[in-house]
Amino acid sequence: MTVDTSSTDDSTVGAGAEPVAAAIAAGESVLSRRFGSAITLVSPEDLAGSGPATVLRARVVSSSFALPRTLVIKHYPDPPEPGYADPFAQEAVSYQLFTALSPDERMCPELLAHDGRQRVLVIEDLGRAPTLQDKLSARDSRAAERALLSWARSLGRLHASTASREADFNALLRRLGGPVRNEDNDLADTLDEVPPLLEDLLGIVTPEPIRARVAESVALARSAAFRAFSPSELSPENNLVTGSGVRFLDFERGRVRTALVDAAYLRLPFASCDDALALPAGMSEAMIAAWRAEVVGVWPSFADDEELAAQLTISELLLVWLITSDTLPSLDLTRHATPVSREAALVTWWRELAKHAGYARLPDIAEHATRVAAALGARLGPHADLAFYPAFR
Repeated sequence: MTVDTSSTDDSTVGAGAEPVAAAIAAGESVLSRRFGSAITLVSPEDLAGSGPATVLRARVVSSSFALPRTLVIKHYPDPPEPGYADPFAQEAVSYQLFTALSPDERMCPELLAHDGRQRVLVIEDLGRAPTLQDKLSARDSRAAERALLSWARSLGRLHASTASREADFNALLRRLGGPVRNEDNDLADTLDEVPPLLEDLLGIVTPEPIRARVAESVALARSAAFRAFSPSELSPENNLVTGSGVRFLDFERGRVRTALVDAAYLRLPFASCDDALALPAGMSEAMIAAWRAEVVGVWPSFADDEELAAQLTISELLLVWLITSDTLPSLDLTRHATPVSREAALVTWWRELAKHAGYARLPDIAEHATRVAAALGARLGPHADLAFYPAFR
């Protein structure tokens, strides 16, 4: 969910009249049932949700309860496709999980009401705080650094507070009728996809030790170790920078998985985003340190530098592998890449993997990643280095 902080009037922006009216009606209905009295919402403002939900901010004008002046309504008018996870159920259960925690442990808005039949959520409005994307796109490097470190700390606190809550999450999901699907079971399908791509497109043969390392990374992702809640969509647009720290939005793909997958995104920040850019040297290391400070009490083995480096590198290998499987077939390898292209991003992430594997004393991964990065760089030209976010230029 991307909050449009530029709008200051009471008009709707972007959403059609019918979806807005349906969302407001659903929000009023669930609130009235929740609090036992009619509640009226006015002045809907479209918050430009990028997913299947209509997302609005609305003002409360009639209520005998101490509700906030404004609320956020997320309405999912359409049921999920058969066989696919239900984004409404995933999000509702995610908010339920966090709302049950103390305010200090809640790294997201509070869920105020929801209804499975009307497929609507009413959540706390965190206001017009800037997103992490706003901080990265501005020209204040120190503000961007503070926001990134706050994001890493909040991610660590999110993991630490939900480290033993997988059974709770699954039970809540079943109550809403959502299937409990372990997406980690699909990871094995990627094992055999990347080696043919690397050989056909780059002339790089994947040695058996690397295939074994990828299998190891899949096993780690599937294991019961280090599992915690993950928003899955770790996009800078989905994080509000508030006075109490970064708060996460959009749990349409919220799930429980190994926290090391999320931690790998601290090394390759926002790599799943099409417009991801680079961070300056040392920033990722500082973010990992901030994240580790929050989770080490739950997972003491992460206090060991070598242990953490090895675990992170194995998860980073899987992350790069998945991104390569998803993006390499569609990239243009016939012309030089620009510094803000997806081609430059893929080169940079293989180079980062090689560097981190060297630090972690995993020479087989470092050698293979170096070869892939070199082959990509040879195709994409001398400017295939990913540009920094504007805040760091």
